Order: sequence, then structure tokens, then C-alpha cells
Amino acid sequence: MKLINKTIIIISQQNWGDMFVSKHHYALELSKKGNKVFFINSPDQNKELNYGQVKIEETKYPNLYIVKHRFFFSYILRFKARFIFDKLVSIHINRIINKINSHIDIVWSFDISNTIPLKFFPKKALKIFMPVDEPLTKSGIAAAETAGIIISVTNEILEKYYQYDVPKLFINHGVAETYINEIFQENINSPIRVGLSGNFLRPDIDRKTLLEIVKTNPNIIFECWGSIHYKNSNLSSYADKEAAEFVDKLCNLPNTVIHGPINPLILSEKLKEVDCFLICYDIKKDQSKGTNYHKILEYMASGKVIISNNVTTYQNHPDLIIMSQSRENNNGLPVLFKNVIQDIREHNSLAKQQTRISFTKGYLYSRQIEKIEISLQ
Repeated sequence: MKLINKTIIIISQQNWGDMFVSKHHYALELSKKGNKVFFINSPDQNKELNYGQVKIEETKYPNLYIVKHRFFFSYILRFKARFIFDKLVSIHINRIINKINSHIDIVWSFDISNTIPLKFFPKKALKIFMPVDEPLTKSGIAAAETAGIIISVTNEILEKYYQYDVPKLFINHGVAETYINEIFQENINSPIRVGLSGNFLRPDIDRKTLLEIVKTNPNIIFECWGSIHYKNSNLSSYADKEAAEFVDKLCNLPNTVIHGPINPLILSEKLKEVDCFLICYDIKKDQSKGTNYHKILEYMASGKVIISNNVTTYQNHPDLIIMSQSRENNNGLPVLFKNVIQDIREHNSLAKQQTRISFTKGYLYSRQIEKIEISLQ
């Protein structure tokens, strides 16, 4: 099946906003192919809309629309009375479909919370379920019910859906073309600049290790792009005290530069200017359990070296990413970081940059969609 000239619904737990992860990039790439794409945000819980309101807004991208909505019933029913919740949410989904007012060809869900269930969308629509994080609840498994195909960025996640007799496709995270660096240079900034991007409110960041690395390398500048305030974040549902305290400590270190969330087009250019990237998650708390992260390819597209906690998808690619070998903890990451920084010129040689960028080009979102099209034939 060619994914062109279709009406496609994208279901996401993470709203449309300044920061992009895979579901946002897929929505944008699909719209570029002439599809009419409706990106359904997570239900409004901040009382920005009236009860039961469904609002469709245009974006600055042609063919791409955002669906904002609020349940006409209490959200808490999802946890307290799932049977009643399902009855009511099916009515709510019909209201969204009526508001869209178009024949729906494909429903593409990234929603492992199963808040907006696939099973309540039209039977004739192709249903794609794409979990990019580990399903931690029974609802996360049930979310694949009625899916015609299950796609994921790790085989470990796909294995969780063994009970569904439908095609399953491993497909790595993608990367937008704008992140690809076509200018190779071996110059190193002075002082050295290390980049980090994403949601700094996430509870699975190894905060202790990250702060240790920043504090023990005072002559290195750590540039941080991403969510630091809950209210300004389209990716975060976390607003706990520990997250706020961590962000406050990070912001007040003299060698950190906190940029906050920025448009992905600007971010793609900024990432090309740093010398190195750092990924520091506690894989025991991590949503993907240290199996894969979408930011890896965005970093790799710059050509610069990446230092990371253990990531199973790249375990056999030491030429692409330098990682801790331990899956128990990140105790060795500060020393690994220092060792890589000490030999930064070797790690950022033109040959190594070209290897990383060449690998990345095989995972452009346009290429990933082509691979999915082949699997749908």
C-alpha cells in the first residue's frame, strides 16, 4: 500500500508542540506525501477546553491538522471503571470522527496508554499500532487489539505482543533530513561543547550521574535543549518535586546553557555545532528499558561522537556510539565520558563522522515510510 493521498489519523500521548519525537515526525512526513493528517492530542486535562469539546486547528504545515479535545466525562474513569470508560470513550471518538468529517483510510496509534483505543475506530480503516516504549501495563498490551500490523523500534517491545496474530515489523527510529550534516569538519570548539536534548523533566533520567558529569567537567560547556517547565512542554506529563529540583540544580551550574524547547528546524542546526553528545538514562526506570532512543539518530546525523548509557539496539556498533557496557548502573559513565573527551579529535575524525552520517541516511523518515509501505503490500 502506498501511503499517499490518504486520510490518516495519528493518535499520540504527546501533544503537538515545539519539541518533536517520532510520532510528530511521522505525521509531518506523511503530510508531505499528500496525505491529509489529523494529529490527535492527548485529552485535555488542563481545562483549556469545555467538557466534550473537539477542536481542529490548522498547523503551519500543509495537510496537517491538530485535534484538541476534552472528554465529556471524568478522566479518572479510565483507572476506576474501565468498562464504563470504554463505553463513553467510544462515543467521544465518534464525535472526533464526525468533526473530522472525512473518510478515514488509516488510524496510526502510538498510544500505549490505550486512552484513545484503536478498536473504536472504523473497522474498514487500516489500523497501525506503533509502540516506541515498553508497555508497562495490561492496557499497553490491549492497545494493540484490532491492529492490522504492529511496528516497533525494538524487537524486545515487539515480543510483548506475541499473542496477536498479525504482521510485526521491527523498524528503527527515523531521522528528519534536516538533521543530516553535509559539512564535515574536524575543528573542536574551545571550550568543548556537549549537547543534550529532550525532556529534562523525565523521571528516568539518571539525574545523579548526569549532575556528577557536569560538575566534574567544569571546563566543558553543556548545552541543553528541551523541556524544563511542565507548563511549556508538549512532551511532559511529569510535574513532581524531584524533577523540579533536578532542573533547578542543572540550570544553576555555571557550565550549563539552558535553551529550553525550540523548533526542530532550529534544533537540527544547533546540534551540528557541538562536539559531542551525552545520553544519560537509568535503564531500570527508562520507558524503553535502554533498548533505543529516537534522539540517537538525530545526534548521529551531525557526525559527532555520542557517549551513552547502554543501548541494546547499538550494542554491536561501537563505531557509531560509545556506551557503557553495564546494564546494572551508570557508575562507569563519568570515567567513560572523560576518556572520550580526552581523545575527542580521534573520535571526531572525518572518517568516523562520515561513517555515522552514512549510517543515519538509511533511516530518514521518508525511507522508513517506504519500508512500512512494503510491509503493507
